[in-house]
Amino acid sequence: MKKVLILCTGNSCRSIIAEALINAKLDGICADSSGVKASGRVNPNAKKLLEDKGIWKDDYHSKTIDKVIENEYDLVVTVCDHANETCPMFPKAVKVIHVGFEDPDGKGFEAFIKTYEEIEELLLPKIVEILNV
Repeated sequence: MKKVLILCTGNSCRSIIAEALINAKLDGICADSSGVKASGRVNPNAKKLLEDKGIWKDDYHSKTIDKVIENEYDLVVTVCDHANETCPMFPKAVKVIHVGFEDPDGKGFEAFIKTYEEIEELLLPKIVEILNV
């Protein structure tokens, strides 16, 4: 099983959506997510969207990077520019890529749908290609 960490700033929207999509749709890959400055909450629109899609899990939650920094990952993906600029060094050598998405936080539900679709179309194939699964 390949392990991926999705990293953003607040860990409330984009990274949670990406974590859920990877875990639901990519065989042989499991994902975690965290934030460099985690908000401590999952955005209600992100949660509702994932529930509507049938891929929400109650163990998805906003967490800081220190909760996952010691885990071993095959790939770290930053999904916002701030996280890309402040991505910490991981103790074990790991490949890091950046695929940025616009933050839907504070916008209408349609923005969350757009982010979900962009992550599914752009990020998932890239992860499969990089990890050769």
